[in-house]
Amino acid sequence: MSTISVNNLTFGYENELNNIFENVSFNIDTNWKLGLIGRNGKGKTTLLKLLLNEYEYRGTITKCVKFDYFPFEIKDKERFSIDIVNEIAPNAEDWQIIKELNLLKSNTEILYRKFSLLSGGEQVKILLVSLFLKENNFLLIDEPTNHLDNETKNNLIEYLDKKKGFILVSHDREFLDKTVDHIISINNTNIDIQKGNFSSWQENKDKQDNFEIMQDEKLRKDIKRLEVASKNTSNWSDKIEKSKYNNTNSDCFVDKGYIGHQSAKMMKKSKVIEKRIEKSIEQKSKLLNNIDRNDNLKMIPIENKRNPLIILNDLQIKYNNKVIFNKVSFEVRDGDRISIAGKNGSGKSSILKLIIGNEIKYNGMLKVNNELKISYISQNTNDLKGTIKEYVINNKIDESVFKAMLIKMGFSKLEFDKNIENMSEGQKKKVLISKSISESANIYIWDEPLNYIDVLTRIQIEEAILKYKPTIIFVEHDETFIKKVATKIVKL
Repeated sequence: MSTISVNNLTFGYENELNNIFENVSFNIDTNWKLGLIGRNGKGKTTLLKLLLNEYEYRGTITKCVKFDYFPFEIKDKERFSIDIVNEIAPNAEDWQIIKELNLLKSNTEILYRKFSLLSGGEQVKILLVSLFLKENNFLLIDEPTNHLDNETKNNLIEYLDKKKGFILVSHDREFLDKTVDHIISINNTNIDIQKGNFSSWQENKDKQDNFEIMQDEKLRKDIKRLEVASKNTSNWSDKIEKSKYNNTNSDCFVDKGYIGHQSAKMMKKSKVIEKRIEKSIEQKSKLLNNIDRNDNLKMIPIENKRNPLIILNDLQIKYNNKVIFNKVSFEVRDGDRISIAGKNGSGKSSILKLIIGNEIKYNGMLKVNNELKISYISQNTNDLKGTIKEYVINNKIDESVFKAMLIKMGFSKLEFDKNIENMSEGQKKKVLISKSISESANIYIWDEPLNYIDVLTRIQIEEAILKYKPTIIFVEHDETFIKKVATKIVKL
């Protein structure tokens, strides 16, 4: 059995007030399949890069394997895919390469096409096959399912189920449940490793959180009761001590020794109670540190009086005069939550863009109520620039509501001073989501809103949708999310 050992790892970025990791230690078996989870900004990708020795740090990382990171950049994308595989895994035989692609249910002809001409899903398959064919390596797989359709994602699930020796960063609950046998979680104060998948980890986490909340409540009551007892005991001690000198009857003998003994006894009892209070306070300080606040998000949907809001009848979108999917027909009525599903490239995003008014050629009929107020989330974050303050001004949104939503999704107030382009992809997505849910709208149109978004925030968004019941059309690959919020599914 080979082990990766991390001891007293400490790391923080320059100009940051607090370290991301402080004296972190853990051990990993190189045969484990680990899912790495944590809220956006907690340092998941940073941890992977520390393992890759890309940053200077304090502490030690001991390993007997080579770390490889996915995704990695292919500099010359005009080469044939087979040449890229052979470069990365030079010792791999042709039959081994074909076997790996068959496990991914991929046509081997992609090996003899230029990498630049492959779809996003095909490129993912080539890169993963190349890395798994390398010898004596341990894979660090960072968000492999973003933008992948469900068919490709299911192929990837079956493939990873047959592999071992990797850390997988993902916020897709179903994907984690089907691919990993251990969870490594980055918490507020530590890094914890548990055997099992995401669902078992979540169950254990909920039990631990509930236990700590109950213990905290019990200790809080104990401390309050002990403080009252300590104060009363101290007062009694003072009162007894003073009685030695306050006796006005000169004929009455006062046993000052006895009174002094009683006073000392009460004072000693008070000191014992104070020590119990200190111990309880110390125990209480160790509780609730890793409990994430799951504050409720708020949405402001506008009720729609006129139905249907949108009608699509025998709609077909055309690119270069070529129809990209079969005729599709559906209506959007008030309260509908419609999931648009289909393979990558099938036209899901194009339907959303067409509805919001982009110029896209199509056949058939599209009718959109011209009085609708639409809130849109693009899957692309490349246009996000400037500070949060500038973003608020440029988009004419309520700053207090917008920031409140970001804080509830895990933003710290310090992050409001950062330029948005320097934020993580997850934080950028939260900016887009916060803007949308802060807007009053008749209909919300979201294009892959959950890419890079952590699990806790996904749950917050699900709960907000189920509570406020907005009319929404969305494209998303998180099956758990779809099952929980969609009232209709339109397949292309």
